Amino acid sequence: MLMKLIKYKNIALLLLVSIVAISCAQDEQPGDSQLDYTQPEKTALDNWIATTYLNPYNINVQYKWNQNTVDNSRFLFPPTVEKVQPALEIVETIWLKSYATVGGADFVKKIAPREIVLVGGVNLNSVGTRTLGIAEGGQRVTLFETDYIDQSDRENVSEFIHTIQHEYIHILNQHKPFDEKSWSAITPGGYVADWYNYEIPESNEIGFITSYARSNINEDFAETASMILIYSKDEYAAFLDGIEDPAAYAALKAKEALVVKYFKEAFDMDFYALRDAAEINTSTVITN
Repeated sequence: MLMKLIKYKNIALLLLVSIVAISCAQDEQPGDSQLDYTQPEKTALDNWIATTYLNPYNINVQYKWNQNTVDNSRFLFPPTVEKVQPALEIVETIWLKSYATVGGADFVKKIAPREIVLVGGVNLNSVGTRTLGIAEGGQRVTLFETDYIDQSDRENVSEFIHTIQHEYIHILNQHKPFDEKSWSAITPGGYVADWYNYEIPESNEIGFITSYARSNINEDFAETASMILIYSKDEYAAFLDGIEDPAAYAALKAKEALVVKYFKEAFDMDFYALRDAAEINTSTVITN
């Protein structure tokens, strides 16, 4: 009798637990989702970006704020919307169209960052220098100071486009390395960690096209190539004519020759034709 009572009690307890579990499960059933899965309506700017960048080049452009793509320890902010298309038109005209003209329509599509991130403000470093752009693993290029572009000022436009030209050289180098051994032998004693403490003319007179080029051979190559691309043919000739030290002049010409050789051997591209195309396209975006 006692065993039967215990058995019945166990059955009753099990039944009670089952009822409670079912009741709780019913209580916890979610109702209608509170998440909004509606895709935001595309703006005219979004459609222009798709037509100009995404469809022809497979390059996405991010101009809306995303804290996961920037350094949150810096005082940075998204670009003013009205500044986005003018900035991208500059990049498209001077960078994309120049490479397409000389390297072929699909050149940048095959070798390109998959995303361009635009930031409105200045990326200021602790030593007082500014970071104008960052290339991340060849997949993303971040361009800073978008809000400060002035299409009536050629120097301002050249500084902005210098960033994408420089970072793209790094991407090209990741696909096809340049001759580091030959490059290292040209100005081996000129590389320094505190390059920002040296004036540009001082660096020019020891064979570097900018002071930043003195940070290492990779930056030297990218600076040499990108600076030649933002100079006009006459501006670059005037720059070389201003070099007083014969050894520095020879070093700069040797580096130029290696850049020209690299583009020809790695990509079958005429670097001087690329420079000429960039010069023509730069003139078309200057509004003054």
